[in-house]
Amino acid sequence: MHRYHILVEYVGTSFQGWQIQSNGKTIQKTIEQKIKKITKEKIKLIGAGRTDTGVHAFEQSAHFDCKKKIENLDKFIKSINYFLNDSLISILRIKKKNLNFHARYSAKMRIYKYIIFNRISKPSISKDRGWHISSELDVNLMKRGAKKLLGTHDFSTFRSSSCNSNSPIRSIKSLKILKKNNVIYIKFKSQSFLQQQVRSMVGCLKYLGEGKWSLKKFIKVFKAKKRILCAPPAPPNGLYLEKVLY
Repeated sequence: MHRYHILVEYVGTSFQGWQIQSNGKTIQKTIEQKIKKITKEKIKLIGAGRTDTGVHAFEQSAHFDCKKKIENLDKFIKSINYFLNDSLISILRIKKKNLNFHARYSAKMRIYKYIIFNRISKPSISKDRGWHISSELDVNLMKRGAKKLLGTHDFSTFRSSSCNSNSPIRSIKSLKILKKNNVIYIKFKSQSFLQQQVRSMVGCLKYLGEGKWSLKKFIKVFKAKKRILCAPPAPPNGLYLEKVLY
């Protein structure tokens, strides 16, 4: 058996997330079908993160096993991208790994980026690539709120009701907010995240930035550990899985 690690870029707008569903088009299923065309084997693709419907990836990480060795990796990438590119999916790189490597369980850190277009006019070229917010956000106040999320905490407030993780405890290693030319970038780094955690945190930071919440209210909601108090989650189209570190 041969194991291969791939890095995947995709636009998630027309997909029902990464993970295979009983109904609907998913990233995982689409790639599996194309790999099967080339290898003539039925394979299972294991991703490092299960991005939700509409979420994008700059560099999703995944692995698959096949019985026959892929002799020419460059040719494989060209062939599979020929089949995938119309779906706005690209295989960026492929590398042979030993069987101890696991795209999900070997990951030491996951980095997500959220993009907000903070301007009056809606984006046209970047449509569905970020969250459009026309009212000016107080980025400095958002940064103060972000600092409160750093470290190891119970993130129950930001946890989806359908999340099946055993524990709401997570450790945010880094959370940076940068505004450049009316675009706000929020970058989160952690070993793992709860379902909808990033989008929920962004939704609460947005309430803080537009003055709906004070910093005191933001902290109170976070520490309450009650999902019902959370602001509406940010839409999926602004979220990107940026990188997985091993």
